[in-house]
Amino acid sequence: MTYNVFRELFFCLPLCYLINKKVFVVHGGLPSTEGVTLDEIKKINRFCEPPERGLMADLLWSDFVNEDGYHPSKRGVSSAAGPDIASRFCEKNSIQLIVRSHEMKDEGYEMQRLGKVVTIFSAPNYCDQQKNKGAFIRFKAPEMKPEFSQFVASVFVC
Repeated sequence: MTYNVFRELFFCLPLCYLINKKVFVVHGGLPSTEGVTLDEIKKINRFCEPPERGLMADLLWSDFVNEDGYHPSKRGVSSAAGPDIASRFCEKNSIQLIVRSHEMKDEGYEMQRLGKVVTIFSAPNYCDQQKNKGAFIRFKAPEMKPEFSQFVASVFVC
């Protein structure tokens, strides 16, 4: 019973979000094909199990790399997009930045080459062994300039 309630709840969560029409927030990354618009993304039927491929899978599981073009994914699903792909997506959709998570970063965040994608990771010392920092991001309106805050894992002794 509880499992089914949570399953239905997750179907209601958005795949991505647009902040102040300038910042595109997504878990994974971009579509595996160029030219996709935010209007096309809005039309995705969110009320289903994520498929193994296609636009929904890309938004959930794709990654970014610092080399231009599309690359095979290290995850075996979707693809990895370079800075040129991210820049064209931003230009086509009139946005200034893509914010995503989905990957541990040593400093808690990392800006992709050309500055159009930031990966933010809020779990410090991931899996109790990575010794990475965690980070979060705030945006100052109206220009939506990102401000990063980093933190380390806390140790509680009982």
